[in-house]
Amino acid sequence: MDLLKLFTQSGTASTLIFLSLVGIAGILIGKIKILKIRLGIAGVLFAGLFLGHLGARTDHEVLNFVREFGLILFVYSIGLEVGPRFLSSLRNNGLRLNLLATGSVVLSVLMAAGLKIIFDLPMPVMVGILCGAVTNTPSLGAAQQVITEQMSGQTGLTQLTGMGYAVAYPFGVVGIILTMLLLRLIFKISVKTETEKYKTDVAGVLGKLKAVNLKVVKPDLIGKNLAFMRETLRGEFVLSRMWRDGEFFMPEETEIIRGNDMLYGVSNKSHFPGLELKVGPLENTGDIEVTGKLGMRHVVFSNKSMAGKTIKQIGLSRRFPVNITRIFRAGMEIMPDEEDTIEFGDTLRIVGERKVLKEVSKLLGNSMKELAHPNIIPILIGILAGVLIGSIPFSIPGLPAPAKLGLAGGPLLIALFLGHKGRIGKLDFYMTPGANLFIRELGIVLFLACVGLSSGENFIKTIIDGGYVWMAYGAIITFVPILIIGIVARLMKINYLTICGVLAGSMTDPPALEFANSISPGQAQSTAYATVYPLVMFLRVLLAQILVLLFL
Repeated sequence: MDLLKLFTQSGTASTLIFLSLVGIAGILIGKIKILKIRLGIAGVLFAGLFLGHLGARTDHEVLNFVREFGLILFVYSIGLEVGPRFLSSLRNNGLRLNLLATGSVVLSVLMAAGLKIIFDLPMPVMVGILCGAVTNTPSLGAAQQVITEQMSGQTGLTQLTGMGYAVAYPFGVVGIILTMLLLRLIFKISVKTETEKYKTDVAGVLGKLKAVNLKVVKPDLIGKNLAFMRETLRGEFVLSRMWRDGEFFMPEETEIIRGNDMLYGVSNKSHFPGLELKVGPLENTGDIEVTGKLGMRHVVFSNKSMAGKTIKQIGLSRRFPVNITRIFRAGMEIMPDEEDTIEFGDTLRIVGERKVLKEVSKLLGNSMKELAHPNIIPILIGILAGVLIGSIPFSIPGLPAPAKLGLAGGPLLIALFLGHKGRIGKLDFYMTPGANLFIRELGIVLFLACVGLSSGENFIKTIIDGGYVWMAYGAIITFVPILIIGIVARLMKINYLTICGVLAGSMTDPPALEFANSISPGQAQSTAYATVYPLVMFLRVLLAQILVLLFL
């Protein structure tokens, strides 16, 4: 029967069938709770290993393509998501996080070298175990390339390296997850508390925004107009409305400020002392309902003709009696400044006279249909640029083969850049959260399914023939360095969610990141992962090649 051939002969159709079966089974396995722990997306890897062991016939060329394409989709969607806050994270916490991640890389390499010397492991096996233990496929490819070029007369060495990788890889995934759980147990960490702390202390460059009111008592402001006040308090306070003579009103730029006027608006704790010196007594009012003739509305910015323009260029406050008091973008809450650009997909909090809010909403777009429309061309351009950048070789003195960022590092760097910029010319790179999540989930499922299917055929045989010792070596290389780094990071008072992202990033491990993201909703884990990923990827690729050369 033709249908039977699909399961017994390798080809494109049979490969796609087995990928689908692995994906379905793996997702279902990942949902099973054992001692309140789920494997999550890592279940796909184990489903792939099982089906591969049973003899699933796949086309290796198709499998390799799908694996790399899945990885590209995953890292590209992460880059777009965390790009808007990447540079601020790098400035504020990036050096410390990258030092910790570098420590993890160096420790794992030293442990691999030590195990090679102590137990006289064959060099190809040792390098494969290292690459699998740290779940880094690009470093495996780099090591195999050097082995092929430097030891071309000896056959089967690259396959030996690949088998060491396959044996060590499963615990590489599980070991990071266990470390995250162990750290939570050791330090008695409350995830809810850490999530709240991140939101208030880490998520924004300036801190969490607060609704406040200021009583005007300083003579420097009394008698001046509203435009003067805005310029004086620029970057420290955003006016929402004013209170005078028992009522709220929306002042024009020419409005003269009087003594005892109350200014209602938005600021953050770091600016409170300065505002009291410049204006007068400050009260943290919290969010209060806007009543009377004034109202508040959240508007989704979907007017493509205005996207990328600054608040000053749009001139909303000049056209209508309204103010933009907050900008919500990619999980961030931004205090608006006149020179800030408004990007497609931003949500704006508008406060102003009720009678014009509908007209303002119409001007800004407020169309979910526009946001839901797929933005395919910019995404393909970004992936194209990422693949090209990742394919550029750069020579390092002493290495026989040039290093590359590869199909993971290149797209990630480009996505971080595009996510940060938001747009280039008329091209905006906005992706709806739902679309981003879909691409990310599809990418990681395809990647893990391919790894499992390609490694499963000889997995059990290798373990029985002595590979269980290799697995033990891999477990040591996985577990010890990240546990040490995790403990050091916590002693440095780093947020637990950020530590999880650093550990996943230091191992360049997408499944571990997916598990970390499942611990708590938010951006802490992905931001930390993307902060350390580029440097770690470079170091993993470089040091794998150096190890091969050192032990030739």
